[in-house]
Amino acid sequence: MTLLSRNPYPLKDKTLFITGVSRIQGIGYAIARQVAAWGASVVIQHYQPHDKDQPWGADDLKQVQDGVVEMLIEDATFHEMSADFSKPEEPKRVMRKIADKGLYLDGLVCNHALSGSDGTLGELTPEMLDKHWAVNTRSSILLAQYFASQHRSEKGRGNIIFMSSGQRLGPMPGEVAYAASKGALADITVTLSDELADKNIGVNTVNPGPVDTGYLTEESWNQVKNKFPLNRFGKPEDPARLIAWLLTEEAIWITGQIINSEGGFGRWRS
Repeated sequence: MTLLSRNPYPLKDKTLFITGVSRIQGIGYAIARQVAAWGASVVIQHYQPHDKDQPWGADDLKQVQDGVVEMLIEDATFHEMSADFSKPEEPKRVMRKIADKGLYLDGLVCNHALSGSDGTLGELTPEMLDKHWAVNTRSSILLAQYFASQHRSEKGRGNIIFMSSGQRLGPMPGEVAYAASKGALADITVTLSDELADKNIGVNTVNPGPVDTGYLTEESWNQVKNKFPLNRFGKPEDPARLIAWLLTEEAIWITGQIINSEGGFGRWRS
């Protein structure tokens, strides 16, 4: 008999690793809070030097962490660590550190990303391409590799979620290196989902669409609002709800997908 009632804490007793959680207005923070509210224990990664180099600057990490911890339920736990994913050894070090804490991971969300330091085709340098590949692509694939190696199918469904940027849906002017690095993750989704299916691991990629993580001004909104049929810009909570659900047993039949969470964003609208 199919049960139609819903567990209010569908991630209870699961431990999830969310990367790129360092800003209160960021998508990673929204994901971490959402999965915590649904019962999960949460491990986060952050790398503040990246934020400090951006126009928005870095947030107070304690405030970020407190915001996640306040959403935990019952005996769920929280752990955090800094890691520079431009270094090839960091994914392995991080996953080993998690294992040393006695933690078994049920899910991995590769939310971290390098943005900026990019350009048009004529402006690109080998260093730009290598840096984006290292942080956005190489580290995510290595994290997936180490996650899969620790997964035990008898413990239940495992999940890997990559983040894309809708580069298949429209141009990203001046972001060739970024689009290439994110496009690689999208295009490897089906391959990894097929390879890991026998291990009871689902692999999906989420494109969160245009999300205001603190950069949207009234002027820029007025320039694009006709492209949004729901009459608002994306919020971090929008993709966070989707990603949290994909980590539950309710989404067990979904794997190998690139899912766009864009609120009907119409790039073609003038």
